[in-house]
Amino acid sequence: MNDYPLVDIPVAASSSHGVPLDSLGYQETYRSIVHALDGDVESRRRADEALVQRGALYHGAPVPWSVVPKVFSRSDVSYLAWIAEMMGRVMDKVTEAYVADPLVRAFFSFDPRVEAACRAPVPYERPIPIARVDIFLDEETGDFQFCELNTDGSAGMLATSEITRVNLETEAGRLFARDHAVSVFDIYGACADAIMDAYRSAGGSAEHPVVAAIDYRESVNAPEIARFVDVFSQLGASLRFADIRDLAYEDGVLHDAVGPIDCVWRRLVISDLDSRPSPGVDAFLACANEGRVPMVGAFRTWPCATKTVFALFHDELAERILDADELAFVRAHVPATYMLDAQSDLSRFAERERWIAKPRDGFNGKGVQAGSECTDAEWVDVLQEMTRSGGTVQAYAPQFYTMNADGSVADGVKREEPHSNMEGLYLFNGRFAGVFTRCGTTAVIGALTGRLNMGCLVVDE
Repeated sequence: MNDYPLVDIPVAASSSHGVPLDSLGYQETYRSIVHALDGDVESRRRADEALVQRGALYHGAPVPWSVVPKVFSRSDVSYLAWIAEMMGRVMDKVTEAYVADPLVRAFFSFDPRVEAACRAPVPYERPIPIARVDIFLDEETGDFQFCELNTDGSAGMLATSEITRVNLETEAGRLFARDHAVSVFDIYGACADAIMDAYRSAGGSAEHPVVAAIDYRESVNAPEIARFVDVFSQLGASLRFADIRDLAYEDGVLHDAVGPIDCVWRRLVISDLDSRPSPGVDAFLACANEGRVPMVGAFRTWPCATKTVFALFHDELAERILDADELAFVRAHVPATYMLDAQSDLSRFAERERWIAKPRDGFNGKGVQAGSECTDAEWVDVLQEMTRSGGTVQAYAPQFYTMNADGSVADGVKREEPHSNMEGLYLFNGRFAGVFTRCGTTAVIGALTGRLNMGCLVVDE
């Protein structure tokens, strides 16, 4: 992608948009080029090989990818920036309210250890330095609904960057870029800049700071971290992965198996901590509670990563937190969400096609069940499990479909069919900086449900 200019960041956000979005026309043009090339099969074969060589893998095979990327105009991108940054302001306010207001904390009902860590001091300015907000965007009308909010490692950076790259290396991508002024997002650079900004904002003064990406070894996206090593090196910092079980904390200094750490980049999902206790977890919590080591993605960001925050938006408690415009925004664009317990009246969810069930602390589509894909008996079981586990039920958001196909040809050329689309909008230091797009043919677009990851191009009109 070095041959293509980068999208200028920050983007000028705007709530206005054309109807339909320009993306539809550009994607149809790209699709027609693929058809004219009889599927561009040989290029797709080379793309599969390139994804393997570059570490963009899923279970040892090329990460699933789509033939047609998302292609946005500058005007489209300004609209996406407005959506992302508006939600970013809302998330900042909820985060601050969680720390300050006992009624807000009670609404979330976290484990006492997690609640204490969420209230611990954070030595940098931005409440949420790194986030990704996922939406279902109707490209015909410009309407959108939020799917979920992510404030952890905000995965997908490797997939979207590498798939964008191979899209442009195919014959179809080359021909499209020949006739259009194409630019791409530098998600790696924007993310690394946000982490280093947080470190310096926290008073970090090491000439060459050591940044540790902390997760469980079996969970971390190792190729993604490896790609970031060079990016941090260009910023004068050293990045390495640290398994949380290897951590020790004493006298304000955090160590991993290699040595002292100047700055933490939390990649692990907080809901994993209770199920995998260890002395390293205790050290991590102690470090978070003291707030002496800058922790990007500190526990304070956790409330906005749970499904509970969607229920909060529709509760009268939200009126204590948000102004009129923000309240109207979330209530128009966040599906109605209900937290379940043993006392919940499940009869209101009997029309299963209207609802989707999600674990309260879930991520990556794990445990998500759409009522439309259940039998009546299965849906009753899903609801009862949500009451036992304290899960949520959410109004099913309308999906927007475009024609697409699996880009991989390792097992033969797949047929083109309608795919529902989801856009993940990255926020670094509160500013929009890129898109993680994916699509699928099932009601749940997740890594466990056959989704396709998509490249993302921006065209200058």
